[in-house]
Amino acid sequence: MLQLMRRRRRAFVSLLAISVVALSALASPALAAGKTITAVMHSDLRVLDPIFTSAYISRDHGYMIYDTLIATDSNFKIQPQMADWKISDDKLTYTFTLRDGLKWHDGTPVTAEDCVASLKRWAVVDSMGQQMMLFTASIEATDPKTITLELKEPYALVLEAIGKPSSRVAFMMPKRLAETPADKQISEQIGSGPFKFVQSEFQPGVKSVYVKNTDYVPRKEPASWTAGGKVAKVDRVEWITMPDPQTALNALQSGDIDFMENPAIEMLPTIEADKELKLEILNKFGYQTGARMNFLHPPFDNVKVRRAALMAVNQKDVLDALIGNPKYYKACAAVFICDTPFATEVGGETLAKGGDMAAAKKALAESGYDGTPVVLMAPGDVLTLKAQPIVVAQQLREAGFKVDLQATDWQTVVSRRASQKPPKEGGWNMFITNWVSADVSNPISNIAVGGQGKKGGWFGWAEDAKVEQLKDAFVRAASLDDQKKIATEIQKETYDQVLYVPLGQYQAPSAWRKSLSGVIDGPATPVFWNIDKSE
Repeated sequence: MLQLMRRRRRAFVSLLAISVVALSALASPALAAGKTITAVMHSDLRVLDPIFTSAYISRDHGYMIYDTLIATDSNFKIQPQMADWKISDDKLTYTFTLRDGLKWHDGTPVTAEDCVASLKRWAVVDSMGQQMMLFTASIEATDPKTITLELKEPYALVLEAIGKPSSRVAFMMPKRLAETPADKQISEQIGSGPFKFVQSEFQPGVKSVYVKNTDYVPRKEPASWTAGGKVAKVDRVEWITMPDPQTALNALQSGDIDFMENPAIEMLPTIEADKELKLEILNKFGYQTGARMNFLHPPFDNVKVRRAALMAVNQKDVLDALIGNPKYYKACAAVFICDTPFATEVGGETLAKGGDMAAAKKALAESGYDGTPVVLMAPGDVLTLKAQPIVVAQQLREAGFKVDLQATDWQTVVSRRASQKPPKEGGWNMFITNWVSADVSNPISNIAVGGQGKKGGWFGWAEDAKVEQLKDAFVRAASLDDQKKIATEIQKETYDQVLYVPLGQYQAPSAWRKSLSGVIDGPATPVFWNIDKSE
């Protein structure tokens, strides 16, 4: 399987000449006006609303142009960003005060009303926001610079929710945009962050362009993860779409691009040997890859069928095809990430031992499965998402499933997975995604273990009252030991109902030319503030 994936990868190398010509054609007269960083990201950008989707490329886009009220530094501490805060003695009132000098990209001032609308829209779809709102009595703008959040009872994760660094981030937007329903995309890209989005140069599938926001006033503190001073040290950043990793590596070595987010693992020795390039793992906590089923339609509306699919999965086969080098991957049945306070293998015994195909076949035969095809979306344009659907499809077929593996690109998956229609009408049965480990390391931030169903639930729309009750108990627990016990119960329920199937953990190094300096690490990388480029 791994050799097959590599052969397919090499087949794209013939596109090199075409891509280099295309890259040259993308050059703009603005390049001569100042420093430009040209980057190949992990995915093409098509969905521009980072609240509408949890896709990381949309999050990365969000960090370019939006800012947050508070942020997380490299010591996991919440720090002021757009605002400072005070907490009342009874822990029921949080008062956020906007700092001076905040302006939207259209020149209008940032107000507390903008931020209240932004928080409310974010909280509709984010798991930590949803949980926070269960404890919230009101969020109001009490004057143009003050946001007041009143709780019905103390809730310890308010700051951690609003300042979370990844997945659906609480980005601040103008009120007129933030009042857009969360299930619809915003119509403009107006933020208050260190870069501005150049709509006129946006070519989906080709490039995305950002220019320095000269009106942005960065904080004085040093940059640290998503906190501190977001100083734009270059004039322009271009994200170039180049789906073949070999083509991208050649462009990096020749200096046609400056940064490559996800080089293929087999390319790392070549990068390490090039004296002009630097290789580094920016997200030290790594990623979890996993499969999500659609609970609304056959065959996965039947829990017995879901359990059969779980038994068929072999993480090692998936990780060998995805990464290949065991140095960069880890088979792990912990829903909340191995080597964390909430790590356990309870409920994931078949995953921990490498699957159980005989049991999967028996369970599927006894489940009542009638041969309904499993529509599995398979993006071919993202290096870290190409292998998993192919391997999982083969495992499901071996267990007795009929699988319709539908080739697409990742941005189509990002859009299509929001559809609740039956597979025959453009819907789906399964997709595979990757998570920053920090995003799924506890039961509240891990959106895949929710049970809210069609209203407020994550794509797949699992409905599970028990897991929601356990999550409520988790946030009320008086000690870490109590939280660990509840997290174990949540994981047992997750596996029993097959809310989510972890496929293993991995790390993904990034590469860039040594002409770049100041590249920041963290769980929401890459970010492009603080990076300078030598001439």
